[in-house]
Order: sequence, then structure tokens, then C-alpha cells
Amino acid sequence: MAVAKVIELTSASKKSFEDAIQVGIARASKTIKGIESVWIQEQKVTIKANKISEYRVNMKVTFILT
Repeated sequence: MAVAKVIELTSASKKSFEDAIQVGIARASKTIKGIESVWIQEQKVTIKANKISEYRVNMKVTFILT
């Protein structure tokens, strides 16, 4: 029987939502082993001078405890 843990992360990118997700997963995988899935809970943008300046995602990362 496996036991899983879920943590919540926020990641950002100046390029796109997809890049923000990739950045978040890449950073999480440096310290978390056994990542099974990621659920994108929320997407937001920040605006400066009437233009998108940053894409942000809140994600829930599920990994198996060993």
C-alpha cells in the first residue's frame, strides 16, 4: 500500500502559463522524489502598464512517500 502527500506550490513565468507549470515542476523535482501528478488549481496574471507582466499558477503536487 502506498501513501501519498499533496503540497501546494505557486510558480511564475514571464513567458506563459505552460512555462510557469514547467518551472514549478522542475523546481519541485529537485527536492521531491516520486512526483505522481500535478493539479493546476488556479491561473492568474499580473498586469503592468496595461500589459501582462507575469503568468502565475497555483498547483497541487502529489507524490508518493517512501
